[in-house]
Amino acid sequence: MSFRTQVITVFGGSGFIGRHLIRRLAKTGAIVRIATRNPNKAAFLKTAGAVGQIVPFATDVSKDESVARALQGADVAINLIGVLYEQGRQTFQAAHVDAAGRVARLAAANGVGRLVQISALGADAHSPSSYARSKAAGEQAVLAAFPTATILRPSIVFGPEDGFFNKFGAMAQIAPALPLIGGGKTRFQPVYVGDVADAVMAALDLDSAKGRTFELGGPRAYSFKELLELTLKEVHRSRCLVPVPWSVAETLGGILEKVPVLAPALTRDQVELLKRDNVVSPTAAGFADLGITALSSCEVIVPTYLARFIVGGRNPTVAGGAH
Repeated sequence: MSFRTQVITVFGGSGFIGRHLIRRLAKTGAIVRIATRNPNKAAFLKTAGAVGQIVPFATDVSKDESVARALQGADVAINLIGVLYEQGRQTFQAAHVDAAGRVARLAAANGVGRLVQISALGADAHSPSSYARSKAAGEQAVLAAFPTATILRPSIVFGPEDGFFNKFGAMAQIAPALPLIGGGKTRFQPVYVGDVADAVMAALDLDSAKGRTFELGGPRAYSFKELLELTLKEVHRSRCLVPVPWSVAETLGGILEKVPVLAPALTRDQVELLKRDNVVSPTAAGFADLGITALSSCEVIVPTYLARFIVGGRNPTVAGGAH
């Protein structure tokens, strides 16, 4: 795969998925623009390519003229923008619908040849979750403006900078118990961030991916309880797993989402998301249709980065390593 003569604009490229994708794009030889609100936060990615190959580009995705500048002369556009909770002007509508539609519309107007939109598994116009509904509306806005766009819907994405295993690994250091919301029976199919980045690369390379939607899940599904048990095992902690009824979780989410912190521990909308399994449909196109068959499992990858939560390091004989 080579995009040596091409310009690729990546919206939200300094985030979790972006930092893994940018390194792959750099290897193709393409010029990569990282369209981001704060270019300084993307500066660390410049070393992933040759001098001048990776260019952080100040972009306000709420403004047509700013998005148009980021897309001017681009051959490919990739939209990774997404938020997990609403806060101030950071709303699901603004991030998942308005920004996605604007990128697609201006990509088409500027003659961009390929567009990949990262959505989410569980995107559903009829979901009780605002997050899931906004993801579905974003997909519709993208395809209305750019019918040949490729939509990728990953399940929970895990990796060194993830907000799932790291969150519960940190919680296990200070909390006497971890919550099993709704009893911990909800099923997930976690997918490694590197595999998601590979899926984006494949989508850019395959004409058969144009105008299609792919659901991306890892090699196996787990219950929420199993994922917490895996986390506790890898951080060498023994903690109670306490079932939390849906009604209690909803009340708790309503309280925590109002606490003025950088990222709320739980919101009511996240509780709604947890009421539905987050696994790939057996009839959906997926990794295999993108030519990707070897997927990384949680059991292999998660221990490589949760080790930082083990007191005394990986050696289980060190005092305090587990209790």
